[in-house]
Amino acid sequence: MAEKKPAAAAPKETPSLMPKVPAFMKEFDVSKMFSEMKVPPMPDMEAILAAHKRNLEAISDANRVALEGAQAVARRHMEIMQSTMSGLTETLKGMSVTEKPAERAAKQAELLKQAYENAVSNTRELGDLIQKSNAEAMEKLNHRFSEAMGEMKTLFKKP
Repeated sequence: MAEKKPAAAAPKETPSLMPKVPAFMKEFDVSKMFSEMKVPPMPDMEAILAAHKRNLEAISDANRVALEGAQAVARRHMEIMQSTMSGLTETLKGMSVTEKPAERAAKQAELLKQAYENAVSNTRELGDLIQKSNAEAMEKLNHRFSEAMGEMKTLFKKP
């Protein structure tokens, strides 16, 4: 008798790496969706780049003003220090050892009062210089910010 060969096993399906697409997605047309989408027009890139350039110029200008102010404060501070040191030298030379202790104490009290008043005056002057410099730098930045907001408003109103 002839030997019967066992029936061949059904071939195994290899699993697909792609997920099954749901039924509702088969009718979904991406290109149609994008064609119906209303996208705002692109703003004028040259105008935006020009605005950014003006922004950088304003920041640079404000930094220059602030640096000049800091240099003015440093120069004035050095002048005050030199004046104080020369005044101190003159005062020490003028102090007589032969004066009576009461006269010397009164003179020292007057010198201390004068030194304190000078220190307050000088500190106020330096503070005013710093404040003026900062205000000028901020004014430049505020002015540019206002201009930039107007430019952006105009830019986005264009069709």
